Amino acid sequence: MEAFAIHQDTHTLHLTEWERHNPHLLAGFTLRTGGESQAPYTGQNMGLHVGDIPQAVVSNRRQLSERLGFPFDAFTCGDQVHGITVQRVTADSRGAGRASLDDVVACTDGLHTNEPGVLLASFYADCVPLFFLDKGRKAVGVAHAGWKGTVGRISGEMIEAFHKEYSSKPEDLLIAIGPSIGVCCYEVDDRIIDEVRKSTGHWEQAVTAKQNGKYMLDLPLLNQLIFSDFGIKPEQITRTGYCTGCRTDLFFSHRKEGGKTGRMASFIGWRE
Repeated sequence: MEAFAIHQDTHTLHLTEWERHNPHLLAGFTLRTGGESQAPYTGQNMGLHVGDIPQAVVSNRRQLSERLGFPFDAFTCGDQVHGITVQRVTADSRGAGRASLDDVVACTDGLHTNEPGVLLASFYADCVPLFFLDKGRKAVGVAHAGWKGTVGRISGEMIEAFHKEYSSKPEDLLIAIGPSIGVCCYEVDDRIIDEVRKSTGHWEQAVTAKQNGKYMLDLPLLNQLIFSDFGIKPEQITRTGYCTGCRTDLFFSHRKEGGKTGRMASFIGWRE
C-alpha cells in the first residue's frame, strides 16, 4: 500500500499512517498542482530560491499553512546547501525563512524540533525527503538528501541529533522516505559512484551498471541502507513508490525539466 495518500482538494500527499496514530501530527509532501506560480514554475512552487516571483511563493506557503491548520508564522525552513548540517528549531527560530531568504536557518539541510506549533519544511525537485518521528518524545524532523547529502550520511546526523537533543534511541524512531527521483530515472557517472562506494558497505544493492559505462542509482534505497548502519530496522521505515521523474504531472523534476522548475515542500509538525 502506498505510504503517502493524495489529498486532491488540498494538493498534498499525507503520511496517513503516522497521522492516524498521532493526533495533532501533520506530515506530508506538496504536489505541483494548485498554487499561484506561473511558468516555468507553474503551480504550487514552494521554493524562494529558484527565480519565481517571491509574492507567489509566499502565497503558496501561506495557503499550505492555513490548510494544515498552522499559522503562517509557524512555517520554518533552512537554506539548503546539499550538506549534512542539521539544526534544532526552538521557539526563537520558529518561522525562520517563511517569507524571505534573508532569515532562513543558515546552511542547513536538516531541521528537527520537539516544540508544538512549529511546522518544519524543506524543498525538493528530485532529491530525497527524509522524515523522522519519535512519537514518545514528540520530536520530529525533516532532512534534504540529494546524492551529496545521502553519501555524506545526513540520515545518521539526524539520528545522532535526536539522541543528543531528545535522548532518542534508534529503536524509538520512525522514518519515512518521500517522493524523489527513482532508480528508473537517475543515471549517474563514475564521479558520483566513487562517492557512493564510501557511503555504506551495502552500496552495491542500490547501483545497477549500464552498458554505456554509467549507472542507475536508487537513491531512496541507498538512504535506507545507510539507515541500517545506524540501527534502524526495515520495519521502522516507510517508503513511497512515487518517482518524481516519472510523475511530472504531480511533481517538479529538476532532471526531467532541464533544471528550470519549481520545488515541492516536505512538512511535519505538531499542531498546538
